[in-house]
Amino acid sequence: MSLERVRNYLVTRGIDGHRIKEFDESSATVALAAAALGCAPERIAKTLSLLLNDHALLVVCAGDARIDNHAFKERFGTKARMLTPEQAIDLVGHAVGGVCPFAVKDGATVYLDESLRRFPTVFPACGSSNSAIELTVAELEDLSNPMGWVDVCRGWREMPEASAS
Repeated sequence: MSLERVRNYLVTRGIDGHRIKEFDESSATVALAAAALGCAPERIAKTLSLLLNDHALLVVCAGDARIDNHAFKERFGTKARMLTPEQAIDLVGHAVGGVCPFAVKDGATVYLDESLRRFPTVFPACGSSNSAIELTVAELEDLSNPMGWVDVCRGWREMPEASAS
């Protein structure tokens, strides 16, 4: 089970597994996760699953951000293409709705988007469609082992300065 793999991974990295929140209801979308957590939607750290040269490319961004196709192509040299649900399981190891940057399969690369830097803490999923964990951005960076930070999303700069709610 993906959630248990993530829990075990986080524990090996020094994160108490009890920090993972599990919900009776789905948290598979930004809106559902924000409702379950009682936080602003932009604080959900959604993990976009994209295909790049037959490998999974994960971009973790704020809940109010969307891929900027021009910026993505400029950075990665190709058009952004979402993984199918089957590809997400095969290439990442997590099902759509629970994709996260932790305990991913070899070959999947992770990048963090600049849209996350606005917040002291964010809430990524934990491998299931009804889980999340609150992490500082520094913890997210440490735990996700990203290839680096990118600026490939739009929509979030137009928003007023986000609150920490």
